[in-house]
Amino acid sequence: MEQLSGLAAFVKTADLGSFVAAGRVLGLSPSAVGKAVTTLERQVGVRLFQRSTRSIRLTEEGRLFHERCRRVLDDLEDAQASLAQAVAVPRGRLRLSVPLVSYHLLLPVLPEFIRLYPEVELDLDFNDRIVDLIEEGVDVAIRSGNLPDSRLMSRALRPFQMLLCASPGYLDEHGLPACPQDLCGHLGIRFRFPNSGKIQDWPLSLPPGAPELSVRTALTCNNMEALRGAAISGLGIGCMPDFLARRHLAEGTLRTVLDDHIDGPGQFHLLWPSNRHLSPKVRVLVDFLTETLFADRCEVPSAR
Repeated sequence: MEQLSGLAAFVKTADLGSFVAAGRVLGLSPSAVGKAVTTLERQVGVRLFQRSTRSIRLTEEGRLFHERCRRVLDDLEDAQASLAQAVAVPRGRLRLSVPLVSYHLLLPVLPEFIRLYPEVELDLDFNDRIVDLIEEGVDVAIRSGNLPDSRLMSRALRPFQMLLCASPGYLDEHGLPACPQDLCGHLGIRFRFPNSGKIQDWPLSLPPGAPELSVRTALTCNNMEALRGAAISGLGIGCMPDFLARRHLAEGTLRTVLDDHIDGPGQFHLLWPSNRHLSPKVRVLVDFLTETLFADRCEVPSAR
């Protein structure tokens, strides 16, 4: 510990340019700071400061040593903060922003989190708009797609697969498409992204030079559950994530089409601001959701 105090005295003196200023920050007399630095110089066998009656400045060796010591003390501070937070009880209000469709994944696991951490108050914001976590005070978000904000930390959750689905009654009436070109005789239920207003492209793999598909749109909506409901009602073919269709595929009220021509992988991520010290409530939620919502692959029940 004596050596650590010497490092702290050296770093503060180098940062502030005098023993007096360093002593004021460290709560020591200037002479005590000077003595600690002199002891450190003796221990390392190198002069760290050039001293004069008017000023002190780092030697070249002192400059290199200062850079390393600054990292050591920062790491020590981080370790102490992490240790203090590790033993703290997670508590307080925690804002979680998630896409509307993700509640099918999230809600089944939240009772266990609340049981484990009863002093954490979850504030869930279900919406599909792009939320600025830092500006809006959001602690954690679940998002899919690109993650361009370098101010955020992220952790991968489960992958998902987009599927083309229709009801058995619709397919009995209009026929089962054998290739993407067969969709030209079908009705489409299209999803409009709430943020951009753009219509979702269907994730079909088409051969080079293939003509653009022309699917007549029966209905457009900006809610995935409404799209699924329209598909179940027999209004046409809709594109939706695997976890939204899973139960209905198993029950037989939906069937997938063109599985061999679909290229629609997706990935959910947890996002949180890249603060230096992660609060206990954010840390336990990130760890819990990573464990409970993570999967290596998609498992979609066959409807055939």
